[in-house]
Parts: sequence; structure tokens; C-alpha cells
Amino acid sequence: MPENTTLVRAAGRLVTGRVTAWLVLAAAVLLAGAVAVGEGEAPPSQAAGGRLPDGAESARAAQLLQALPGEESAPALVVWTRRDGGALGPAERGAVTAAVQRLAPLAAGAPGSPALPSEDGRALLAVVPLAAGTSDEEAARAVGDVRAAARADLPAGLRAQVTGGPAFGVDIADSFSGANTRLLVVTAGVVALLLLVTYRSPLLWLVPLAVVGVADQTAAGLLTVVDRLAGTPADPSSTGITSVLVFGAGTNYALLLIARYREELRRTPDRRLAVRRALAGAGPAVLASASTVVLALLALLAAALPATRSLGVDAAVGIVVAGVFGLLVLPAALSVCGRGLFWPFVPRAGSQDRSRSGRWARTAERVVRRPWPVVAVSAVVLAVLGAGLGGAQLGLSQTEQFRTAAEAVEGAETLERHYPQQGTASARVVAAAASAEEVAAAAASVPGVASARVAREAGGLVQLDAALEAPSGSADARAAVQRLREAVRAVPGAGALVGGTEAEAVDERAASTRDLLVVGPLVVAVVLAVLVVLLRALVAPLVLVATVLATYVAALGAGTWLFANVFGFPALDTGVPLFSLLFLVALGVDYNIFLVTRAKEEAAGAGTRAGIRTAVAVTGGVITSAGVLLAAVFTVLGVLPLITLTQIGVVVCVGVLLDTLLVRTLLVPALVAVLGERFWWPGRALRPAAPRHLRPPARTSARPG
Repeated sequence: MPENTTLVRAAGRLVTGRVTAWLVLAAAVLLAGAVAVGEGEAPPSQAAGGRLPDGAESARAAQLLQALPGEESAPALVVWTRRDGGALGPAERGAVTAAVQRLAPLAAGAPGSPALPSEDGRALLAVVPLAAGTSDEEAARAVGDVRAAARADLPAGLRAQVTGGPAFGVDIADSFSGANTRLLVVTAGVVALLLLVTYRSPLLWLVPLAVVGVADQTAAGLLTVVDRLAGTPADPSSTGITSVLVFGAGTNYALLLIARYREELRRTPDRRLAVRRALAGAGPAVLASASTVVLALLALLAAALPATRSLGVDAAVGIVVAGVFGLLVLPAALSVCGRGLFWPFVPRAGSQDRSRSGRWARTAERVVRRPWPVVAVSAVVLAVLGAGLGGAQLGLSQTEQFRTAAEAVEGAETLERHYPQQGTASARVVAAAASAEEVAAAAASVPGVASARVAREAGGLVQLDAALEAPSGSADARAAVQRLREAVRAVPGAGALVGGTEAEAVDERAASTRDLLVVGPLVVAVVLAVLVVLLRALVAPLVLVATVLATYVAALGAGTWLFANVFGFPALDTGVPLFSLLFLVALGVDYNIFLVTRAKEEAAGAGTRAGIRTAVAVTGGVITSAGVLLAAVFTVLGVLPLITLTQIGVVVCVGVLLDTLLVRTLLVPALVAVLGERFWWPGRALRPAAPRHLRPPARTSARPG
């Protein structure tokens, strides 16, 4: 890529003008305000079946079941137990009977059930059908009414818990209530602290933080607008991840640009010229980095899961906003402010730049002098960490998703204890009504199926409810669903499909595995292609992508070990491997782009080994600061209530730290030193320029007189 692209030069002129710089800042503020005003309300979140690909068997079963009467309702399950776990007495049973009468008017589509006692006499269960397909607010109101009616006038020591599909949806939404605000506050606090430590200035950190903060609010408003226009449902977890990406990537771009700006301030007294030169030097790397991440995120459009595709679009919008603000708004802000922003360490024109002789320069010198031991030790460290993947368990049940207390989860656990064959572990079979008896017999004969009965019939279709013996969300329940599907498919002419909560979990797991195997390589291929175009080489991109993939495996292995032995998580969620791969490959390549583009710039006059040595020396501090900041920002995902987001945050944090402190600092420079000029193959080998006194005299066209 040329040192100065037309786009970057035009941006430099725009953001450094005495009037246009102010206009850019005003336009940014107006844009943020406009999207906030026009934000509106996004569509409600999806129901369970809507989270699956249309071709999934459970999704097709759900579509057929919608034609049956009563499908317009979704059951809420109310279970009453004593807090001390004892048997229910006459007083408790009478109170529950009165509660069931209060619940009757709340039922929609079908009458509620009477209280069903458990075999151990310690629980009573009632089913209250609620309207399906309602908005989030209506669902929350309906579940709240059920909980209030179930708890009213209960004697001391008796408790009521409401679980089931509607309750899980409401509790997930409630768990995010205020969580994204906490995420924003904590993220901004972490970024402010690290910027203050990095710059050691009471003023400078305010500028990038303000710019990134406005970028985040602009991106949040645009996401709601995009979701509303596209008709895609709002997802709080997607919003949280996008916010983290905007803060992380936007701050990284700011660190790189400001570091280059500081260099240029030591060369010229004109701060506007320094901004233009800094943008010309760092702008192409920022543009290439942002483009790489956006293209990698858009590769998620090839995913089978709708939520994964939606995250790809949302996060891509966030990175575009972060890139625009980093390339336009931040330079404009620096142009408006004087060099006094750096107080008390103000860079003066002609002052010495110590970056080429500091600790990073000494580290680079040692690595380039003896690269092979560095390669060997780095490979061993990455291999040992990657070994943590051995024996990894994949897949969390619905009750294992939360990090915070949720009534729906506690109620489901109560059901599994007292109603082991009537809890949430069930499957719904839809088939031709003419084959109902054969399908019921085939289902009942399946190992792991406790019972199968006809629930309803209409329009030539029949629904059978199959109760599973295994606990909900367990591996045994998933295996029973697979056996059930094989058994009912074998019934001639039945056209049987198996759906329900457990079947949806099986299909979601299969779709996640498919996405990892299909979208994962696509993300890697996109990043590799961008690097080939950027560096005009084949060896360098292959080396860089290989190091990032090694970092990913090591981080996933280390994270898996931490989840099992430190955090006590039951398993790795199915979406974590793909999202971790996406963020580590896309964002990990960022730092390699920053390093290698600077190395190529330096190598043009000094050779590859000297170029990588200088690149590490001058970028080591800023890239390490950026990596530590990005790792800390992803760790902030732990304030969100879902285990999945915590796991993504931990894996990406470990991976970014590995990439920053080991791979980019030691391994990549060592590999460049080993390969030498071959690193840029098949491009022409870069050779050091000859000293001026040894260069041949320039030819002249003048003829002797």
C-alpha cells in the first residue's frame, strides 16, 4: 500500500484546516445527536424457534405446530414448595388451591391446569398458558402477573417459582436491565485509567476518550436504526459486544495515531502539519486494520444461526464508526488543540526521540540477533497452553447460561428434583394424524423416553409430547432426542419431525458446530486475502495468520482450563470458539498490521532485519499499551450476566495478552529475522540503500558545450 493514499491525503487536508477541523467536530456531534433522536425502538427479541436456521428440524416442527389450535399460547410453569424442603401440609395445599383459582383468569388460549402433586409430596405444579408472540413488555407484564398471583397470601415458609419458556425470556431480559449501562460505565472507566497511565498527562487522555465515547453512542444509535429498518430483533448481548469493540478498536486507533503525532511534533513546530504527517503515516495502517476487521465480521453473514449473522452486521457497523471517528474526528480534535495537551511531557520540535534506543530497541536487538531460541520457546509456551483443550466439554444448558440468580433457572431446577419426568426435558413430535398410533409406539420404545402421548390433533396433523428421562440440557437428553428422531422417521408415511426445547438445543449445537467449521475458515481466508493485498506478499501473510491461529488455540486452551478449574463453569458454550476465533484473528492481525507496515516502511532503506528491529523499537510501547487496553476492555464483558459473554471476554483477553506480549513482541520479529528478505516473497526483496558517498553520480542530459 502506498505510504500516502489519496483518501488519507484528502482526510489530512480536511481535518487540519482552521475552519474545516471545527466543522468536522460539529458534524460528529450533530450525527450522534441525530441518531439518538431517530433511534426509536428496535423490534422485540426472538422467540426460541426464531433463533434457529429455517431448515433446522425443530424450526420446521414449530412452523407445523403453529397450525394446531392452542399453539398461540406458551406455558408458564408454577411450582410451589416449602423453603425447608419438607412435605406440604393441608394449609399449604389449600393456599395453592386458592392461588390456582387466582391464576385461572390469566390463562390465554387454553384453561390452566389444576395443581399436580409430586410423587414425593413436597411440591405442587400448575401450568398457566400465556399468549405467545407478544412484545417484550407484554410478556414481562404477563409473567409478572402470574408471579404476583402465585405468591399472594401464601403462608410463611411456602414459596412459588415461575419457570418455562416465557419466564426464561423475561428473566434474560431482566438480567440485562441496566447491564449495558454498567458495561458502558466500567468500560469508559477502564479506558480512562489506562489512557491516563499510558500518557502520564492529566489532559491528553480526555481527547481520545471523548472521541471514542461519542463514537460508541453514535454506533449504538445506528444499530437500533439498522435493526428497525431490517426488521431484525434487538439483542442486548450483541449491543454489549459491539460497544466493547468500538471502545477497544477506537482506542487502539487513537493510541497509534497519537504516538505517530508525538513523533511528528518533535520534527516540526506546526501542529497541523504534524497531524497531517501522522495521519499519512498511521492512517493507512488504521484503514487497513479497520477494513480487515469489518470484512472478517461480515463473513458471519455466512453463518446458519440468525443471532450470529446479526452480530456480524452490528459489530461491522461499530467498527466502521470507530474507524471513521479515528481517521477524521480524532485528528480534527488534535488539530484544534495545541501541543500543550501533552503537558507536562510536551514534545518540542528538535527534541530527541528516545524510542529507537529504549527497552523495546534492546529487546528487538536481542531477538533479531538470536531468533531460533525465541521461536522454540514461544512454540513450546503456545503448545502447552493449547493443551488445555484436551477433554473440553462443549454446550451449556438453558439453566446453565446465567451468572446471576434467575427465578426461571431456580424453578427449572426445582421441577427436575420433584418432577423428574415432567420437567422441562421434553420433546414435541408432529406427524401425520393417520400415523399417530405408530409414531406414539415408536417414540415410547426409544431408550431414554419415559412416555409419549397425543396432546392435540387438527388439520391432518397430530402433536405428541414425549417426556425424557434425562435432566434438561444434559448430554443424555440430547442423545435421547437423536434416538427419538431416528425412531419416528422410520414410521412410513408419517413425515414425523421432533421439536421442543431439547430438540432446539440439539439443532442450535449442530448449527454452532457447522458455523465454526464453515465461517471460521472463511474469516481466516478473508484476513489472509486482505494481508496479501496490503503487503503485496504471500509468505508474510501466511506467517502472520499462522501466528494468530496459534495464539487462538493457546488462548482457547488456557481459557478452557480456567473455566473448569478456577471459574467452575460446567462447559464451554457452543458459540465461544467461533466468536473467540473471529475477535482474535481480526483484532490480533491489527497489531501485526501496525508492526509489519512500519517494518516495511523502515526496511525500504535499511533492509528487513534492521527494519523489523526499528519497527519493534518505535511501536513496542504503543502496541503493548493498545493490547493491554483491549484485553482489559474485553474482560469488562464479565459484568454482563451470561456465562457465554464472560467466556468470550476471558478467552479474548488471554489471547490479546499472548499476542501483545509474546507473539508480536518476540515470535513475529524472530520469524522475520529468520526469513530475512524472503519474508516479502514474491515481492522484490528490499535492500538497504547504499551510503550517499558510495552512490554513483546522477546522470545529466546536458551536453558538453
